[in-house]
Amino acid sequence: MTLQTEITAENEIAAGAASDVREDPPPRDGAGTKRLSRYATLLFSVACGLAVANVYFSQPLLDAIGAEFDMSQAVLGIVVTITQIGYGLGLLLLVPLGDKLNRRTMITTQSILSAIALTGVGLAPTGPLLLAAMAAIGLLAVVTQVLVAYAATLAAPEQRGHVVGIVTSGIVTGILLARTVAGAIADLAGWRAVYFFSAVLTLVVTTLLYRVLPARDIARVTTPYSKLIASVFTLFVRERVLRMRALFALLIFASTTVLWTPMVLPLRAPPFSLSHTAIGLFGLAGAAGALAAARAGSLADRGYERWVTGGALLLMFVSWLPIYMMSLSLWALVLGVITFDLGLQATHVTNQSTLYHALPPDTHSRLTAGYMIFYSIGCAAGSIASTTAYAHGGWTGVCLLGATLSAIVLAFWVAMTRKG
Repeated sequence: MTLQTEITAENEIAAGAASDVREDPPPRDGAGTKRLSRYATLLFSVACGLAVANVYFSQPLLDAIGAEFDMSQAVLGIVVTITQIGYGLGLLLLVPLGDKLNRRTMITTQSILSAIALTGVGLAPTGPLLLAAMAAIGLLAVVTQVLVAYAATLAAPEQRGHVVGIVTSGIVTGILLARTVAGAIADLAGWRAVYFFSAVLTLVVTTLLYRVLPARDIARVTTPYSKLIASVFTLFVRERVLRMRALFALLIFASTTVLWTPMVLPLRAPPFSLSHTAIGLFGLAGAAGALAAARAGSLADRGYERWVTGGALLLMFVSWLPIYMMSLSLWALVLGVITFDLGLQATHVTNQSTLYHALPPDTHSRLTAGYMIFYSIGCAAGSIASTTAYAHGGWTGVCLLGATLSAIVLAFWVAMTRKG
């Protein structure tokens, strides 16, 4: 699944758009035939991956950004954290609108504004303006969650986990490949070129999406905006499954940013002294693990979501041992990254599939918003905590922090399983 593959298939996608995504509104319970073709599903996946990659391009570039704007190692995490704060605000303020507004209009508008924000980062002359543009990128990148909820709504119930698995694979792969792409482009043309490049790609993918998404949308809720936002919190009070899975999201993604945010610092320093391109290649290892977990959604469809979650969380926990052994061998780090992201992707897909099966389609955007707010909180907290841990305890401190978070979420799953 590559962007080149999707662009090559552009004519086929456009020609079959009418049959790829049927425009007749589905029943409230989402019953009916499958609404997304293979090509449309893959395009959703690519669009989601690119949108979320914009949030993570900065991670392998932190040393270069810090040097240009005179930021210390202890505060470098603020670049990622401010982006995640913007993402969290977007989840609360924008994603619920997917249950109210025409989603083709909403998706294309957010994507165009994202391209503008990316250009702003590339042109930023000062630290404060850089952080403001980063916050805007995070705010608008939540278009990926509108796409996930839309894909779940358009898919037939018996295939919903499979579709969510493919689309969510695009998200996790985008997060991981962001490091590879950013590192390679930064070595060739500087860190600012990364954001100019992504702005152009965002406009290309937006054009393809506009041609595929149905002009007519499913029946919208008529709830006023203020009550729509409030209903996100109502869902938390009412739905135990949302509370449980959201807490999983907070902890697993906090441990994820604990791993990835400070990784550039020891790898750029002696004795490794790796280039940005070489560091970015670790993202390929993580992507391999993420793609290996694509069947997690199908297993959730068959009722195995609890055991998939437990096995994935255990895998994330034990992966911290080879990650810690990085000083002995970079191959140990590669192994740890693959297993860690395999567990991460399997847990994330199962979380979302479980939620979409549990509640009706006209709540999916708000479900996604509520769940992903905790994801964003975890990412933001993990980013700033990880660079602080590295400044005071080096790579050992980072690994202890990450392993502790993984142990906590695994223990929580065991307790939840015993309660039934």
